[in-house]
Amino acid sequence: MSDEFDHNDTHSDGLTEGDYSLQRRDIAAILYAVDANDQAKLIALMEPLHAADIADLLEQLNTYDRCRLVRLYDREFDGEILSELEEGLREEIIAILRPDVLADAVRDLESDDVVDLVEDLDEPQQEAILGALEDADRVAVEQALTYPETSAGRLMQREVVVAPEHWTVGEAIDFLRRAEELPEQFYHVVLVDPRMHPKGNVTLGKLMSSRRNTKLTEIVEDVFQVFPVLQDEADVAYAFNQYHLISAPVVDESNRLVGVITIDDAMTVLDEEHEEDILRLAGVGDEASLTDTIFEAAKGRALWLFVNLLTAILASLVIGVFAETINQMVALAVLMPIVASMGGNAGTQTMTVTVRALATRDLTAQNAMRVVLREVSVGAVNGVIFGCLMALVAAFWFGVPMLALVIALAMLGTQVAAALGGIVIPMALDRAGIDPALASGPFVTTVTDVVGFYAFLGLAAWVLM
Repeated sequence: MSDEFDHNDTHSDGLTEGDYSLQRRDIAAILYAVDANDQAKLIALMEPLHAADIADLLEQLNTYDRCRLVRLYDREFDGEILSELEEGLREEIIAILRPDVLADAVRDLESDDVVDLVEDLDEPQQEAILGALEDADRVAVEQALTYPETSAGRLMQREVVVAPEHWTVGEAIDFLRRAEELPEQFYHVVLVDPRMHPKGNVTLGKLMSSRRNTKLTEIVEDVFQVFPVLQDEADVAYAFNQYHLISAPVVDESNRLVGVITIDDAMTVLDEEHEEDILRLAGVGDEASLTDTIFEAAKGRALWLFVNLLTAILASLVIGVFAETINQMVALAVLMPIVASMGGNAGTQTMTVTVRALATRDLTAQNAMRVVLREVSVGAVNGVIFGCLMALVAAFWFGVPMLALVIALAMLGTQVAAALGGIVIPMALDRAGIDPALASGPFVTTVTDVVGFYAFLGLAAWVLM
């Protein structure tokens, strides 16, 4: 095959075409430059890399190599790299950087990126970063830090391009050309009244394609969303995704413009929400990462392992009730794990779909009953299919026709119970104000195990004994 179609080609920036990951030989070359203390070579190798790739590289290295690389890279270290790092590793890197290097790194960042950097740091590290900022930027960041951690005020950037609502396109363009400093990236010009109340957004595309004498109010965006400074960031991210927003102004209690949220920040929140849901569903905490220490990782997982232990004990108590039945027919002990495993998997499937639907607000009070009936029906269909399949297996395996009937009925009941528990429990927790991603797993597991064992062993005791 010709090189033109070779998907293993490597770009000049050290990334593999298709998977966008750093090549092992490039990482080796970087480490060789560090070992040789060759700063010029290190800078030449790192310069083509995106900040996100450098952050990935740092996360892959051990502490010793990471420290040597950061110190050798020195003033070339960019603030964008800090923004891309995981929180735990970010603190380590900031502690390594010299104060003057840290100052240069954060000075060119937008205010929202600086807030994201300092909000989780210890006070000495916060002061190190804030002390590197100009007075106006420092005040802006300190004010943002006074807002709740998950609010629009923390998410917004203070750098906003505004124009009076009575301006024309020509006046706005002339203003932008004369401006000594503009945000590094912006998508809209926000129209405001004399009281600094936002009145509309004008995209740069519309601005550049309209005649100079066109009133700005004539080319405003049809969809205009304004967020209060205390609005929860999850609601902001949902609105961005729901209404396909690119940027949106943020206002204070007096409805005065104080900042703007851009799509990259909103999508970061969505990604974090999705990641937290996945981690919580797995019972490993909502901030687990590969850079956690052994103690931190163990601590984050221990709580839900303990909860699972309690639910397992409860399921064992149910088995204990039917100990005599199991003693009389050993085949029941052989088949019990199948019933429990199928029920657990079915419950997890339904629970995952439900938690995701609740997070995206696709599952509401209006369609809840229809969705519950749908999931129960799915459970019943699967219960019939796999119940019949297991009946054939049990009949062939043990040669006891009534045992085949018992496991078929138990499989049907367990699948229905798993589907019902997998959707009702997350909905009930959500209604109670408890994060369903965090607490659903142990409850659903308990329902499927208890119902599965009780249905199987209870039917066996009734039909076979």
